[in-house]
Amino acid sequence: MKLELKELTTKQEMLANIDVMRFLYPTFTLEKYDAYLTEMIPHNYRQIAVYEDGVCVGTSGLWSGTKLWSGKYLEIDNFIVHPDHRSKGIGKIMTDYVDAVARETGCNMIVLDAFTGNFTAHRFYYNQGYAPKGFHFLKIINEDGLS
Repeated sequence: MKLELKELTTKQEMLANIDVMRFLYPTFTLEKYDAYLTEMIPHNYRQIAVYEDGVCVGTSGLWSGTKLWSGKYLEIDNFIVHPDHRSKGIGKIMTDYVDAVARETGCNMIVLDAFTGNFTAHRFYYNQGYAPKGFHFLKIINEDGLS
């Protein structure tokens, strides 16, 4: 097994991994993904992916920003490891990379959201040194617009 982590620099590279993204969003269309990336990339969005023998087996989005309470931060977004490739260390490879990027770019912290019922993700993030700080509240305005 040869694993390679790569930072994706083009929208085409990101779109090529839609099959992995669909493990989180099963009905995601290529058109919707393309439209979202077109909006997100100019706002500091990028992705990383892990490939096993040239096939994408894990991906995550990254955002960086600054908040008054925290200063500069790096946000993990849509962290996905292909179900057939879990427990191979792929998630750890990705979080180690994110940690290094955060340190290199002067971030004070790394943040992420995990759905409340996703206990497998909670356990993984706890094991990587993450802890909940508060609640992420939301008010859905258009249910049809959600992925």
